[in-house]
Amino acid sequence: MHRAAFNPDAEADMYTDAAFVERRRRALYDLLGELPPRDRAVTGRTLHVDDRDGYLVERLELDLNGIEPVPAVLVKPAGPINEALPVVIYHHAHWNDYETGKEEALRGRAAMQKPPYGPALADTGRAVLVIDHWCFGERRGNGESALFKQMLWQGQVLWGAMVYDGLKAVDYACQRPDLDASRIAVMGMSMGATMSWWTAALDRRIKVCVDLCCMTDFDELIADDGLDRHGIYYYVPNLLSEFTTAHINALIAPRPHLTLVGTRDPLTPPRGVDKVDAAMTAVHTAHDSPPAWQLRRYDVGHEETPAMRHAVLRFLDEWL
Repeated sequence: MHRAAFNPDAEADMYTDAAFVERRRRALYDLLGELPPRDRAVTGRTLHVDDRDGYLVERLELDLNGIEPVPAVLVKPAGPINEALPVVIYHHAHWNDYETGKEEALRGRAAMQKPPYGPALADTGRAVLVIDHWCFGERRGNGESALFKQMLWQGQVLWGAMVYDGLKAVDYACQRPDLDASRIAVMGMSMGATMSWWTAALDRRIKVCVDLCCMTDFDELIADDGLDRHGIYYYVPNLLSEFTTAHINALIAPRPHLTLVGTRDPLTPPRGVDKVDAAMTAVHTAHDSPPAWQLRRYDVGHEETPAMRHAVLRFLDEWL
C-alpha cells in the first residue's frame, strides 16, 4: 500500500507532539532491516596523526557495528584547543566512485568547491568526522550490488546498515572529550545529503542538518521515471507504505535544516522539491521555528557552486 502524500494542513501540527514524533522515528528505524543492537558500545583507536598546514588529520579505526572495522578520519584545527570543538559529521557522496569514500573530505570532488570540507571547516574552528560507508574506500569488499543481494537474503537492508553506521558515528563523537556532544551537525552532498537527513531524522542529538543536491521526493522521482538515477543502495523495502520524503524530514524539525538543490539536477525533480518545501515550511511554522528551515535553489545541475558553499558556511556559523 502506498502512503498518501504529506498534507501540510492536516499533518504539520502532529509533528509538534513529542510522543508522536518518537513513534514515527521508531517506525522509520524499524524499516531498516536486521541491525546490531542500537545501544551497543562503540570503540575506536587512533592509527596515525598527520600535521598539515593549519589542521590535523587523525586516522581512526572504529568498531561501530561489530561486523567489520570502519576506517575514519577526524579533521580538526591544529594548535592548542581550550574547549571541546563543535563537530560536523560529514557523509561522503557516491558518484559511482567506490575508491574515494571518506577521502572526499580531504581531496574534494570535481563537482564541489575548494578547499574540501575537511580543511575548510577545520579553518573555522570545527572538527570534521567522516567514515567510509559500506562498499566505499577501505570497505569496498565485493561491491555494492553483491552486498545488497547478500544482505537482502539475510533480512538486511544495505541502506539500513549504512544508516546504522552513521548513527553510531554520532555515538563515537559523543564519547570523545575533545568534541562537544551538544554541538553536532551532519552534512553531505548527493548520497551524503540523503544520509544526513535520514540520520538527523532518527537522532535528536544531531542539532543541525545541511544537505546538498539530494532532497528527492520519492513520488516525483517515480513520476519522472527517475528510479535508475539513484544507486541500488537507496531503496528500502516497504518504505513508501509508511513514509514520503517530507514525512522523514519532518522528524528533524524544529532543529535547523538547510537544503540546497540545483533546479536542473535530475536527482531532485523540481515538483518534488516544492512539495518538501511546502511541508517543511508548515511543520516549522507549527513549531514556531520558520527561520530554522531554509531551502535554496540554484540554476545548476548536480554540483556545488560558490554561492552554495557560502550558504553552507554561513548557516553553520549561525546555528552551530
